[in-house]
Amino acid sequence: MSFRHLFTPHRIRTCEFRNRIFSTAHQTILARNGSPGDDMVAYHEARARGGAGLIVMESSRPNADEISASYYLDSSSDDCIPGYRKVADAVHRHDTRLFAQINHGGRITYAQDGMQRVAYAPSVVPDHRFHCMPREMSNDYVWFIIDAFAGAAARMAEAGLDGVELTASHGMLIAQFLNPLTNHRTDEFGNTPEGRFKIVAEMLKATRKAVGPDKVIGLRISADEVEPDGLDEAAWLSICQRLNEEPELDYLSVTTGSMMGLAGSVHVVPPMQIDHAYLAPQAGAVKDQVRKSVFVAGRINQPQLAEQILADGQADMCGMTRALISDPDMPNKARHGRLDDIRACIGCNQACIGHYHMGVRISCIQHPVTGRERELHPHPKTSTSRHVVVVGGGPAGMKAAAVAAERGHRVTLCEATGQLGGQVLLAQQLPGRAEFGGIVTNLSREMELAGVDVRLKSRVDAAQIEALCADAIVMATGALPYVPDVDIADEVHAVNAWQVLNGEVNPGASVVIADWRCDWVGLGLAEKLARDGSHVRLCVDGEMAGQNLQKYLRWHWVGQVHKLGVEIVPYARFFGALGETAFFMHTLSGEAIECAEMDTLIVAQGHRPDTRLEAVLRSSGVPVTLAGDCRSPRSAEEAVYEGMMAGREV
Repeated sequence: MSFRHLFTPHRIRTCEFRNRIFSTAHQTILARNGSPGDDMVAYHEARARGGAGLIVMESSRPNADEISASYYLDSSSDDCIPGYRKVADAVHRHDTRLFAQINHGGRITYAQDGMQRVAYAPSVVPDHRFHCMPREMSNDYVWFIIDAFAGAAARMAEAGLDGVELTASHGMLIAQFLNPLTNHRTDEFGNTPEGRFKIVAEMLKATRKAVGPDKVIGLRISADEVEPDGLDEAAWLSICQRLNEEPELDYLSVTTGSMMGLAGSVHVVPPMQIDHAYLAPQAGAVKDQVRKSVFVAGRINQPQLAEQILADGQADMCGMTRALISDPDMPNKARHGRLDDIRACIGCNQACIGHYHMGVRISCIQHPVTGRERELHPHPKTSTSRHVVVVGGGPAGMKAAAVAAERGHRVTLCEATGQLGGQVLLAQQLPGRAEFGGIVTNLSREMELAGVDVRLKSRVDAAQIEALCADAIVMATGALPYVPDVDIADEVHAVNAWQVLNGEVNPGASVVIADWRCDWVGLGLAEKLARDGSHVRLCVDGEMAGQNLQKYLRWHWVGQVHKLGVEIVPYARFFGALGETAFFMHTLSGEAIECAEMDTLIVAQGHRPDTRLEAVLRSSGVPVTLAGDCRSPRSAEEAVYEGMMAGREV
């Protein structure tokens, strides 16, 4: 494919980007004591080395009162300058430009040291996600925040960064001032459209004075906040017309959604159920209104999508953040025509934003090196090539085979079935989850490039191990459905999730799902069967459906199944079934829960390790390493990581 637009330069003031690919600001949990540390330097340098044109660092807090954890960047004092300078020097070595983002959450706030902080906002209006009741900012405090933003920007300039981005997206403080539903002030910063806009105008003016004429200044906006009390697309387009007349502003970075509520928060990092490049039309509408450069992000996971957005004139730069998390070398691969070699992001949200919500460093389920750049250097080449036999063709086995072969071993992968992928083949059959199958596509390509000998329909036994003359074995045989020790009468039409997904059973008109794991299996089956016409009761052995999923994915999915009429029963521990009734116990009260008039019971009670070959393989005398679900059933993230480590160590 010819990229006539993607790899052309773009210039703003004195700053030129070598291409139109950029990484948006996103939390990495790689800061240390409020400053960029060596791990953050290595993380961003990997993406610069991989060919990104621009990197926007994660949001920093310009006033110390806003810092709720040590892994947030604190730009309120000169202490941050050395760390920012390290990142700038590393990124600039690869001809990539670097911006910093400055943000204040206003009423969107987090606890600090276990206690709720005092939040300051334009007016006393609560949010509907964090359930914070803020304190109205005094007029003096508004001016203090304006000065704080300018002071932070000056520090970024001193550190050698190329620009700064102010945050008015996702319902943050600036957006709260712009919104008449959250700004009820009667002073100079409220009351009229001009008053509500004043904080933006003053911030831009103060920031320009602080950074000088050459540095780039941008503003990130949500083209639609997708909340009942949020600014809609028409309101933002009106604001953009005002922004167009601000001479100090150089670009608008377009996203959507708001952290003021759950529905709007989903768009902060949209999961795979949301369309690719879905915000391009909204960015195009903004671009029609302004003479500024327009950036856009939102599920742009392939360079072909970015090229089309640019060709259609909808934006000047394309944010491909998760694409760069999944494959830091994506820009260089695309530029050299190696499109099949790109490890495409699948929008699972598990190890990127999912790790952030757990308070642990960023990573990627497909690329565990992300976030571990300093400890996981390029796979070490082996000094002695051996024959490594990998048993099992799921994610763990595929990754182990690819890495071992890349290191210089001769690798044979044996898969008992006729298709690679393991449980991924089941997951991708669920509504909106087809993209999850991209793991198999990406890992298959990694094995192909490394020269792995893949043998399908190849069941391994002691004789085959001997015939293969294996020097080392990686066992990655996965897991099987777990059957709980409960009473299920013979007349009950009880099936497992695998049987449903493989089309082996007819679920009928009324289905009860006994969901122990509270992950994609229960929610996915509920959506699939409801769409197929069944009435579904999803009984989860936890606090909520999808409890063990990343929250943005969970919230979106729960909204979908609610529209389909799925009944969700929480705190339900499965105890058995008789006739047309399934029996559960409320895990907190101990009282019985009965689901009657049931045609089919789907027993989704997790998995157990498939260890049937372990004794056979160990008796061969060949060293055996286990990876993935055969050790303990978990998720694709653990499987790929353990497969990679097995391949590195074998």
